[in-house]
Amino acid sequence: MKQPLKRHEALKPLSKDHHHGLLLCWKIRAGRKNEIETERIRAYTDFFFESQLKPHFKFEEEEIFALLGDDHPLVKRAKHEHVRLEHLFSTNTCVDKALSDIEIELDAHIRFEERVLFTELQTEASEAQLDTLKNKEEEVSTPDPDDWPDKFWLKSKASASA
Repeated sequence: MKQPLKRHEALKPLSKDHHHGLLLCWKIRAGRKNEIETERIRAYTDFFFESQLKPHFKFEEEEIFALLGDDHPLVKRAKHEHVRLEHLFSTNTCVDKALSDIEIELDAHIRFEERVLFTELQTEASEAQLDTLKNKEEEVSTPDPDDWPDKFWLKSKASASA
């Protein structure tokens, strides 16, 4: 069995954000499995994108990726995936397909950043560079992603209408 990755203290808040992103993927899957109306799932993903992912992407692009440089292939890939995810979250057509794609692509993106990009960052960046990140991400104030009144992911279609 693989050992859990040892994450640098300065990257732990980002890993916590990633955990919330993986939970979003699970919530989309749970909602679709329970045949929850697309509009209810979409309302939550819109909230999550605006309140969680946009500030997270901005922080990564301004603070994290700069430590490796814009020309680094892993940074290029991550930025490309950010653009792709932003497109999926903003699409107003084929919303069912977009939700399915978000669930798949966001999960893969987070796992790439955690397993590959952050590992590379911890190898390439100096301790001093990583230390400059400490507490910066926590300064980005975002609402708790569980502060959403419609917990559709906990309900089946039958109990939602009861």
